[in-house]
Amino acid sequence: MPTRPALRRCALVALVALGLTGCVAPKHQASSPTAGASSSATSDPALARYYDQVLEWTTCGDEQCADATVPLDWEDPGGDTITIALRRAPASGGSPVGSLLVNPGGPGRSAIDTIGFFRQIVSRDVLATYDLVAFDPRGVQHSSPVTCVDPAGLDELTAWVPDWSTDEGIAEAVDRNGEFGRACLDRTGPLLGHVDTASAARDMDVLRAALGDEALTFLGFSYGTELGATYAALFPERVGRFVLDGALDPTLDSGQVAAGQAAGFESALRAYVTDCQAAASCPLDGDVDAGLTQIARMFDRVRANPLPTGTDRELTSSLAFSGVAAALYAQSSWPLLTQALTKAIDAGDGSVLLQLADSYYGRGPDGTYATNQNEAFSAILCLDDRPSADPADMRADAAEVAAVAPTVGQFFSYGGVSCAQWPVPAVGSLESYEAQGAAPILVVGTTNDPATPYAWAQSLSKLLSSAVLLTFEGEGHTAYGRSNACVKDAVDTYLLTGEAPADGTTC
Repeated sequence: MPTRPALRRCALVALVALGLTGCVAPKHQASSPTAGASSSATSDPALARYYDQVLEWTTCGDEQCADATVPLDWEDPGGDTITIALRRAPASGGSPVGSLLVNPGGPGRSAIDTIGFFRQIVSRDVLATYDLVAFDPRGVQHSSPVTCVDPAGLDELTAWVPDWSTDEGIAEAVDRNGEFGRACLDRTGPLLGHVDTASAARDMDVLRAALGDEALTFLGFSYGTELGATYAALFPERVGRFVLDGALDPTLDSGQVAAGQAAGFESALRAYVTDCQAAASCPLDGDVDAGLTQIARMFDRVRANPLPTGTDRELTSSLAFSGVAAALYAQSSWPLLTQALTKAIDAGDGSVLLQLADSYYGRGPDGTYATNQNEAFSAILCLDDRPSADPADMRADAAEVAAVAPTVGQFFSYGGVSCAQWPVPAVGSLESYEAQGAAPILVVGTTNDPATPYAWAQSLSKLLSSAVLLTFEGEGHTAYGRSNACVKDAVDTYLLTGEAPADGTTC
C-alpha cells in the first residue's frame, strides 16, 4: 500500500473546519489565461458554452444544489469537461444583491460539506443580503474528485514515520511518495494533471457568470486566500468585495513557508504552554522552556516507542504531532490538548492525541474518511509547486527550520520528497499577483496564527495593489467569525457597503 510521510503537510486542518494553507515551493510560471478569458470571455465560442450556461438548481436539505460545467483543460476549452459542485443558501432577506462565494481552505477542504459552518460564522446581515454559495474546487470531494488510496492506505500514510537521518531513508520516502502519486494517477486519470490553483481560479469566473454576477464577491480562509489572490491576478476587473482571511503569500518559496509555519506553530505552542502552566492542572513542569522540552521529549519517545491507544492503532510521532498541532488552531481547543498531553506524558496513553489527529485528517470512528481532503491536498500542491528533493538542499532547509522551531521543526522539513516522483508535470503559479485595477481587497491577519503567520498577511497586502490590511491581535488560525466584534464589524461593513477599513486597522 502506498504511503507518504506525515510531514508532507505544512499546515493542518482546524477542528472548527477551517482549512489547510498548503506548502509553497519555488514557483514555475503558469501559462497565461486562455485567450479572451480575462476580458471578453464569451467572445470565444469555445468559452461561451461555459460562461453562458444556465445552472439547474435542485433542493438539497435546507439549501439548493447545482453543477457547473468547466473545461478539464483550460488550454483546450473545446475538449473534455468536468463538473464543479455548488450549494447555495438563498439570502434570508429575499432580495439578494449577488452571491458570496466561500472557500474554507486546504487545498482540499470541501466548502459543500462545511456550508453549515459558514452559515454560523457569517453575520445575519450578510446572510440576509447575499446568496451564500459554497463550491468545491476541481479535484475536491464533490467536484470531479481526486482519488488515490483506500482508508487503510490513508491510515498507513498518516501514521508512517520516515527516517531522515540517512540518504537511504530519504530515498525510501521518495519512492513511497512516488507509489502514492502513481496510485492517484491510476484512480483519477487525466484530471490529476489539471487540479492546479490557476485552473480552479478560472473555474470561479465561470461560476461568477453562471450565477449572474458582474463582479465576484468572495470570502476565502487560509489556502482560500491564495485561490482568491490568483483569481484577482487573472481577473482584476471582475473583483468585487474580497475578504482574504488567514493569508498565504503565493510568492514564497518552500523554505520560507516551512520556516514560517514551523515558527508559527512553535509560537502557538509556546503560548499554549504558558497558559497551561498557569492553570491548576498541567502535565508540563517548570517554566515555558522546560515545558516545551518535555513536549519535544515526548515526540522523541513516541518516535522510538509508539503509544497504545486502546484500539488496534498505535500513536506514532507523526500522529502525535498532528494531534498537538490540530489543537493549536483555536484557543478553545487548548483544554483538550492539556487532557491529551496529560494522558500521553503521565499515563503513556495516546488515545486523545489520536482522536485529535483523526479530527485533523477527517477520519471517523468507523475508519472511513469523510472527504478526499488528504489526496486533493497533495494533488493540488504537487501541480502548483515542486520543492527540491535533493538531500543536501532538504538538510540545509531542515537546519534552518530547526533553528526557529526546535520543538516542532522536524515536522516541517523534507517536504521535497512529496512531489519528487509526482506522475504529472507541474503547472506552477502566476508571474504576477499585483492585480492592478482590482477593487479594494480586504486582507485579514492574526498576530499569532500558527498556520498562516501574520507576516504573510502583511506581505500579501503589499503584493496585491489594492489590498488593505486588517489585524487581529490574538491566537489561532483566521479571525472573522471567531475573534471579536471589531473584526466582525469591519468585515461586515466591507461586505455590505464596500467600505474597507483604513489600511493598518488593528482589532
